[in-house]
Amino acid sequence: MVDVGVARERPREGMSVLENHVTSSVQRKGNGHMPTQGYEEELRSERDYVAGLYTRLDAERARAKDQYSAALRGRDGTAMEREDQVRALGKAVQRLEVADNGLCFGRLDTLSGERSYIGRIGLYDEQNEFEPLLLDWRAPAARPFYVATAANPENMRRRRQFHTRGRQVLDFTDEVLGRPDDGERGDAALLAAVNAPRGEGMRDIVATIQAEQDEIIRLEHPGVLVIEGGPGTGKTVVALHRVAYLLYTQRERMERQGVLVVGPNPAFLNHIAHVLPSLGETNVVFTTAGELVPGLRVTAEDTPRAARLKGSLKILEVLAAAVADLQRLPEEPVLIELADVTVRIDAATAEWAREEARGSGRPHNEAREVFREIITYVLTERAIARIGKDWLTRDDREAWEQLREDLVDELAEHAGFAAALDELWPIMTPEEFLAQLYSSPERLRAAGADEALGRADGDAWTVSDVPLLDELIDLLGRDKPVDQSAERERRAEAEYAAGVLDVMVSREDMMDDEDHLFAQDLLYAEDLAERFLERDTRDLAERAAADRDWTYRHVVVDEAQELSEMDWRVLMRRCPGKSFTVVGDLAQRRSVAGATSWETMMAPYVPGRWVYRSLTVNYRTPAEIMSVAAGVLAEFAPDVAPPESVRACGVQPWSRRVTAGELPAAIEEFVRDEAGREGTSIVIGPPGVPGTVPASATKGLEFDAVLVVEPQQILADGPRGAAELYVALTRATQRLGVLHQGPLPHSLTGLTEIGAPVSAGNSL
Repeated sequence: MVDVGVARERPREGMSVLENHVTSSVQRKGNGHMPTQGYEEELRSERDYVAGLYTRLDAERARAKDQYSAALRGRDGTAMEREDQVRALGKAVQRLEVADNGLCFGRLDTLSGERSYIGRIGLYDEQNEFEPLLLDWRAPAARPFYVATAANPENMRRRRQFHTRGRQVLDFTDEVLGRPDDGERGDAALLAAVNAPRGEGMRDIVATIQAEQDEIIRLEHPGVLVIEGGPGTGKTVVALHRVAYLLYTQRERMERQGVLVVGPNPAFLNHIAHVLPSLGETNVVFTTAGELVPGLRVTAEDTPRAARLKGSLKILEVLAAAVADLQRLPEEPVLIELADVTVRIDAATAEWAREEARGSGRPHNEAREVFREIITYVLTERAIARIGKDWLTRDDREAWEQLREDLVDELAEHAGFAAALDELWPIMTPEEFLAQLYSSPERLRAAGADEALGRADGDAWTVSDVPLLDELIDLLGRDKPVDQSAERERRAEAEYAAGVLDVMVSREDMMDDEDHLFAQDLLYAEDLAERFLERDTRDLAERAAADRDWTYRHVVVDEAQELSEMDWRVLMRRCPGKSFTVVGDLAQRRSVAGATSWETMMAPYVPGRWVYRSLTVNYRTPAEIMSVAAGVLAEFAPDVAPPESVRACGVQPWSRRVTAGELPAAIEEFVRDEAGREGTSIVIGPPGVPGTVPASATKGLEFDAVLVVEPQQILADGPRGAAELYVALTRATQRLGVLHQGPLPHSLTGLTEIGAPVSAGNSL
């Protein structure tokens, strides 16, 4: 945040109009025309109050830790109840642990003179639990801190913002509200945040949420919320703060199932991973679309044509036809030689069994049991008729049933019969099935599939394969149905053991020192529990991430414009309640199978249950850089208005033309110069250029300085090259440079061409 001393100084040259307005606004309103002595006294008072909040926080933290330790040793209630209590108290401790940094960041004064302090969590008076000492930023009473303006003060007289370091209040700035002639909110804290050098990860914006963002964060909509915004509008961080808000207002329901956050790549997930924990929320699973099937490893990339085919819902017809093609009829009767007779599986028998199996409604692997039962019935009937034709009648029921039982047992152990079943109705995992389909032109033709789906290495998985494999889990079913009954038996034994242990522990208090028999019983119960009760000690996020069948209370999807129709089918399956926060920008779409409109993607799943909100203010990209990117945007998306930047940085983006031999040295020079500066930097270029990363790998990320290499090649690389270049240009928060060998694209304007080598003396 900007401190009062800095705010009183003369604005530096190169400041934006908004920065100059904020500086003069804080100078004019900064401490309400408070004399220096009065300001110092007020600052001491605020420091004392915040110090008291930290004392209260420490006491709450100590109390929570004591309760947690006691719960670990406790014996009241059932084992499950004790486990739930331990986990709940553990989460309470975690929330208190993250509150140290920026515990209190502001104060609101009402027209009637009441004061409310706003912070990262809520704290209450120890003697009066209904008396708030600190309001949680998500509480309804804290909302004016984010939305009140001079023209619309929300019944507030003053908004005070603290500048802190650790537990110390360094200074504060005030805004006196209710003066329409003073204009809109001059947010020194916001400008300090957007101008600050970038770190390794995204920061929360809990102290600087803007009114446009706050409205979306607090939106009470039970269905799908689509948030669209251009680069730098803060749509990702708004979505994450919305999750924190929902966890605050619906904690019991949300925590039982958790939240899933889906991002475009691992680098992006690493970038945002700290935001929710910093707000005290941990029941969140972070994943990419390529990781939605646990244990699968994506190693390849589809051609655009294959990606488009796999992303369309029409692929469902191909998968269903390919599964049906597995369920075959014998071209010639299959002979099964038993001990006393030879029987055969003919096409008519297999067809009857196939119809019964398909009619069962079970997935393919599970329906095989129906297929096997029908085949077994027919073969045993035929065998009995031939074996007992001279001596056995149906009136001899006992002998008939005994012979049937013997034949059923013989078929169950018969290798030839098992091989026939595997040929006519094979059990397959989704991975085996899809790998064989891709590598077999014959099977692709039989399923009516496009030849573009074929590939030699069938199990070289791509991101587009993930929704198909997920679909096949339901089409094929589990590959070992018998294991499910075994798992049910194991769980039943575990529950029984837990019950025995609970009973024994509840009686332990009645045991005296000489009751050795009971002590032995107790040890037996503990041993039983250790043998059978394999308690899952993983936290919710770990359990959910490893379980394909886990369903979430809420799902956040970032860079959602890249998801295909099949991707959405997977995600909707993960959230039966259809509670989503969807974040994206159609203008940045790279995937050929991605969204061209939100209506197309949402209507099949949540007709009438999705709402759209847009973010229009660019908090990240300075005006100088955004004007360059806007030229590219106008070229490929002329109907899309670029977001309006809130600031200028005073540094003009530059370009430099180099030869092929000069390019590596120019890249190295940029990297070397930026290494000596505070903040982060990156070099973005087309595939194949050493020392660069593709724009697609930087989606959602931000850097202080960006060097874009060979923009013309980026434009030429695929059908969405213009969107790639737009993404590359809008990653920078301070400095942007461009290196090019040929002429610059005509859409790339507003760059200052420099001829001298790039160095620290140039305006980078």
